[in-house]
Amino acid sequence: MTTTDIIGFIGVTILLIAYFLNLTNKLQKDSLVYLQMNFIGAGLACLASVLMKYLPFIILEGCWTAVSAFGILKFIRSK
Repeated sequence: MTTTDIIGFIGVTILLIAYFLNLTNKLQKDSLVYLQMNFIGAGLACLASVLMKYLPFIILEGCWTAVSAFGILKFIRSK
């Protein structure tokens, strides 16, 4: 397993845990923890995609990271 694989695996695992916790009502979609997990997970998955030079997932995970960052900013401004 390469470093790129490990980075991608960690990122995707964080995303899936966040999704599972949301589906089981343990985390709400507008909670800071959920938004942070999405930001970190998507950021790591995006980094792995950049290292692999796989443009479709760079776009997907980059957008996911940006949307999560927007959600975090929105959360902070509402407090």
